[in-house]
Amino acid sequence: MRLVYFGTPEAAVTPLRSLCAAGHEVVLVVTGADTRRGRGSTITASPVKAAALELGLPTSHDPQDVLSVEADLGVVVAYGRIITPQLLNHLSMVNLHFSLLPRWRGAAPVERAILAGDAQTGVCVMEVAEGLDTGGIYAQQVVDLDNEITAADLRDRLVTVGSELLVQVLRTGLGTAVPQSEEGVTYAHKLHTPDAELHWNSKADDLLRTIRVGGAWSIFRQKRFKVVAAKRWLPEDEGSDPASSLTSVRPGIVSGAGLVKTADSWIQLLLVQPEGKATMDAKDWANGAQPAGEVFGQ
Repeated sequence: MRLVYFGTPEAAVTPLRSLCAAGHEVVLVVTGADTRRGRGSTITASPVKAAALELGLPTSHDPQDVLSVEADLGVVVAYGRIITPQLLNHLSMVNLHFSLLPRWRGAAPVERAILAGDAQTGVCVMEVAEGLDTGGIYAQQVVDLDNEITAADLRDRLVTVGSELLVQVLRTGLGTAVPQSEEGVTYAHKLHTPDAELHWNSKADDLLRTIRVGGAWSIFRQKRFKVVAAKRWLPEDEGSDPASSLTSVRPGIVSGAGLVKTADSWIQLLLVQPEGKATMDAKDWANGAQPAGEVFGQ
């Protein structure tokens, strides 16, 4: 098939490569604008643009350029912009979405599935309609979740599963899209920095989900302190009560072993990043900082 591909971040690179490997002719790749990064304000292409140039594919930052090409279908994967009715009238499009619709329509389905403690998520190949992820479903694949997977690992898994599903659907034919149920609709609103703050009066499971999503932070000694990885503390892990050496125990208090009190338990910090420093082993941080008895969030 002759395809126009819409995508921007790293998650959209593997589907593009998979479509090309399957023999589809990608006549145009539409992607987000180049960005300036670093101290030297180096101009950097989006991951999809970089991959498209490597594959020898024509690229554009202007979706209106679609109107000037002949194609059979548009494929949208994490493009990051709304597809206008004008473009949809010109070219039928499908979207690879990283959730089991109608659950988690919107910008951050991977992160929201983890934060909600969902037991399953998945991928959908769906028709692109004017509403936000409201189109009918051509195919879907379920992916089971556990209590350990991070957002980065889950995204990688969904990209792999989704790329295979997308190629399969285009090989066998789209067929008829099944309308989404009106029940169970949820929205995966984009995450912002305040969403990643660790509120230590929450339960351990909720805090660990926030950490697994990535970017989790708290305040320690009046500076931003990131928690990169952590786990639930169990008595057999340390062999003693972490509260035994503390004069008071309240949410956010730190023991000498790098354990932090939550509303219902303790969590063990594994990897941390104090402000202005590189990511480090939490035990090394605790040995140097000697935080016993201090409280996060102050």
